[in-house]
Amino acid sequence: MFNFINTIKEGFSEIIKSPLSLATLIGVVILILALIKFKKLKLDTKVMARIGIALALATILHLVKLVDLPNGAGSINLGSMVPILIIAFMYGPEIGMLTGFLFGIIYLIISPYILHPIQVLFDYPLPFMAVGLAGFFKNKKLLGATFGMFIRFIFHFISGVLFFGEFAPEGWSPVLYSFVVNGSVVGGNLLVILVILALLPILRILNKNSSFVQ
Repeated sequence: MFNFINTIKEGFSEIIKSPLSLATLIGVVILILALIKFKKLKLDTKVMARIGIALALATILHLVKLVDLPNGAGSINLGSMVPILIIAFMYGPEIGMLTGFLFGIIYLIISPYILHPIQVLFDYPLPFMAVGLAGFFKNKKLLGATFGMFIRFIFHFISGVLFFGEFAPEGWSPVLYSFVVNGSVVGGNLLVILVILALLPILRILNKNSSFVQ
């Protein structure tokens, strides 16, 4: 029994010492918990149709790139997260996260940049799923969008540190490089999103569909 406990302790010690192993553990746990939660969601036809429309719009907006960075660093596009944010505001964070997760899979299919399985996890499904957390702030849309995009940044930042450090300019650490690159991409996209949300009649859109909000 004591040998088993010691083995577990040693295993956790090794995981903590290795950033990649720790990221793997955290990413897999988050993904498993999210999938369990998604499985419990009850989606009617109207909700599924709206998720489909949001995903289609998000994909189209993603393809309209204002700035495209090299080495798979990402791009600043025409507010591709706005449809996902609207779904999160309409139906709450859980359905918002599901919509973001599905967009992450679509993004992986249309714009794959693969270095490692864990890099894929931290650059595609997890960060876009995090955008759906904006649904916790349905009465404060700009704050919600900022929060969701900040959590998205954290996932991209971790991926940048672990997998893209070799692209850092001479004299830059992987941490600094990841912070600057991902901060620029996510921050640039956030600015576009905030402008669009400020211009769109979000309250009118949500009130018009209030009878369908769960």
